[in-house]
Amino acid sequence: MTRLLLVEDDRDLADTLTDALRVDGFRVDAVHDGALALPAALDGPYDVVILDRDLPGMHGDAVCRALVARRATVKILMLTAASGLYDRVGGLDLGADDYLTKPFAYPELVARLRALSRRSDHAASSIIAHGGARLDCSRRTLEVDGLPIALTLKEIDVLEALMRESGGSLSTERLLRTAWDNPFERTHGAVRVVIHSLRKKLGEAVRIEHSPGRGYYIAVPA
Repeated sequence: MTRLLLVEDDRDLADTLTDALRVDGFRVDAVHDGALALPAALDGPYDVVILDRDLPGMHGDAVCRALVARRATVKILMLTAASGLYDRVGGLDLGADDYLTKPFAYPELVARLRALSRRSDHAASSIIAHGGARLDCSRRTLEVDGLPIALTLKEIDVLEALMRESGGSLSTERLLRTAWDNPFERTHGAVRVVIHSLRKKLGEAVRIEHSPGRGYYIAVPA
């Protein structure tokens, strides 16, 4: 599932786009200020940033420059009302991967987002393996030693996020941003419930550990 960060100061437009994109299968978070966009884009597990150019706090151009300067792997789709040739060229020269002028047709936005996701140099593999466990992210299924393990969709989301870290860890906050679309459902208790269920179902096949200073991680077999 493609993960998007929408940076748009028009809250009505941001809410409309967020709802529509989620219906179309994207995982979306939204911020409304350029100063919040940069740390969110750098810290979050996003595939594409939809970046409005004229932002409060920190201009979209500055956010784009900073992401490019830090060699962030996230793709950038720049939005702006400025439709002139030199405006478009300027946005692309800043390092944006694509440029869309307002007003735009929603189907075109979706098509461009899907194209950026396909072009990503860091496109996620649909199969993740850990020991005898194989998680098929496309089919949303898990097998351990060739046997299917029944997981809920939320359990698969959480397990995928942890397995993609390849020995790294995820804080509770980052795990919530990665695996929970609805911000009203993002609670520490929700994480604990899903982790508890995964541990019962997976046992030693995929051992999920937690460290107070590190977060959740999958233990490497001895």
